[in-house]
Amino acid sequence: MKPHRRTVRALIGLSSLLLIFHFSQSTAVAKDTWTSVKSRNFNLVGNASEKEIREVAVRLEQFREVFSRLLPSLKLASPVPTTVIVFKSDSAFKPYKPVADGKTVKVAGYFQAGREVNYIALSTEDRSEGSFRTIFHEYVHLLVNNTLGRSGVPAWFNEGLAEYYSSFEIADSRKVSLGMLIPSHLYLLRSSKLLPLETLFAVDYHSLHRNKQDAVGLFYAEAWAFVHYLIQGNEGKNVLRMNTFLELLFKNTDARTAFTQAFQTDYPGMEKELKSYIQRGTFRMNVATFAQKLEFDSQLQVSPLTEAQGLTYLGDLLSHIQRPGDAKVKLEQALALDPNLPMAHASLAMVLMEQKNYSLAKQHLIKAVEGNPSDYLSHYFYAYLLSREGMDDDQRIESYAAESAGIMRAELSRAIELKPDFAESYHLLAFVNLVTEHNLDDAVQLINKAVALSPGNEQYLFVLTQIYLRKQDFAAATRTIEPMAKNATDPRIRATAEGLLRSVKSYQESMARYERDRASNRQSLREAAEQTDQGPTIVVNPYIYLQEALRNPEPGEIRLQGSLTRLTCSAKGIVFEIKGEQGVLRLFAKDFDGINITTFTSDVGGELTCGARKGQDFVVVTYKPLKDAREKTEGALVSLEFVPADFKLAS
Repeated sequence: MKPHRRTVRALIGLSSLLLIFHFSQSTAVAKDTWTSVKSRNFNLVGNASEKEIREVAVRLEQFREVFSRLLPSLKLASPVPTTVIVFKSDSAFKPYKPVADGKTVKVAGYFQAGREVNYIALSTEDRSEGSFRTIFHEYVHLLVNNTLGRSGVPAWFNEGLAEYYSSFEIADSRKVSLGMLIPSHLYLLRSSKLLPLETLFAVDYHSLHRNKQDAVGLFYAEAWAFVHYLIQGNEGKNVLRMNTFLELLFKNTDARTAFTQAFQTDYPGMEKELKSYIQRGTFRMNVATFAQKLEFDSQLQVSPLTEAQGLTYLGDLLSHIQRPGDAKVKLEQALALDPNLPMAHASLAMVLMEQKNYSLAKQHLIKAVEGNPSDYLSHYFYAYLLSREGMDDDQRIESYAAESAGIMRAELSRAIELKPDFAESYHLLAFVNLVTEHNLDDAVQLINKAVALSPGNEQYLFVLTQIYLRKQDFAAATRTIEPMAKNATDPRIRATAEGLLRSVKSYQESMARYERDRASNRQSLREAAEQTDQGPTIVVNPYIYLQEALRNPEPGEIRLQGSLTRLTCSAKGIVFEIKGEQGVLRLFAKDFDGINITTFTSDVGGELTCGARKGQDFVVVTYKPLKDAREKTEGALVSLEFVPADFKLAS
């Protein structure tokens, strides 16, 4: 029996070995083959086949070319390059899809805008038209926003136009169909009560993102139907009226008044027309046949990518869709395969910067610049990191060290030299000059260059306004920001613009009052000088103008003079210690935003930072008495005004 048992054991051992071998064979994952395809306007990479990636490249170029011919007024030369990642299957695509509420969003493709690169991601497994609809929709947004700015375009028009063109089809590379029906929208509209036009026009992106999914779906469907009707319905007679309507809205005309003037009808009348249009059985669409085929295949440049390069693109994509942890893993895997890969170092540095690991981020950026000195993004990223290093959590900065500012200027100048059409380099360089008050005339030229490259970017106009304000060119500052304060459809952008406009007007009024008071003071001094030899000496307060310029306390507030000695910062807020005649006063503020801070002297001991003050800063403070035993404070700080050392506050 023993030999038999040994035989059984031997067979079991052999079977186990075979099973292990079989298991290892079946679970081995073949490495992906990555390919790069460069077209005239897109950089495509992917683990799909070369043929499939080429097909996607041609399709995107055809869509863009059609836009350039049919809508020549749109600014198609985006200052931000677009990279397309083409996945070989939906399973390969799934780990890189957006995540919402902890769940992977079911999409055939998506568009992710970015500061330095836009990403398009899709799978070739879904060959239906729907796989490109989202991409075409978002690409229309890119073109419209780059031309007009998102804040200046009504949400209904922006989304309706994007949906209208998302159904783009092309046959034989020359026969283009635009404005095809979207059955899901039509079904929803026919089975639902339409939104009143007044409601449709009032929707902005802030309210849209806060609505329930059903309401959002109805908004998109009706916006599409309304734009479709304005372009295709009524034999195309409404197109010019639509343009007039939009122009009036851009001029801040009330929506109802603008609508009546443009369409020569009221809301109920147009709602009746739209409802009838939706219920009809046939619809028109645009079909354009070009004399020559829109062929781009021969222009494509194909090259292989390493596995490390493929992982780098995946990591950078994850970073742009706000998944920094996953991005860091992929980028570290890429560097494990190729420790000298510049793009991986640069992308990982940006992830580390967002995690406030500035020292390690710098090390990676230095390697990126050394590895590829001709890469404009590495130079821009290095300057960007230095610009963010000194900012607080609200991205505010008081000043930059001279050495740091010099490095940023050098890096950004090099980035501009390498890629003159990258708007962000001009934007950041202008911002550095603004913060350091260095050559503000050059700063105006720099930010205007960024605006010319991307006229729809509101952030550039915010910086331009602040530069004009620093130059005390109040007319130019008002001219820049006032249209946005009146016309912006995005409430957050409008609120920022309105705040800047108030600052401009307030500063202008303060400076005018200052000049009036200073002139009055000079007159008083002259009168005093004339009377010196004729009688008793008249003592004139040399800061009489300053007494009037200071903020007047409101009922319930107390104002006193002293010196600022320390700022103590915590998660709860900031405690300001003021040393006065009655001892040390401790005043609380949640943050700097809620305080009116004004400087009437150049003799200030540096920017406001936590800790003891260097030197002695003389201040006038206004506060509301409110004792807090736990924080050991006596009140809430309202205003902090820096004054000359010999200034005496009038009793």
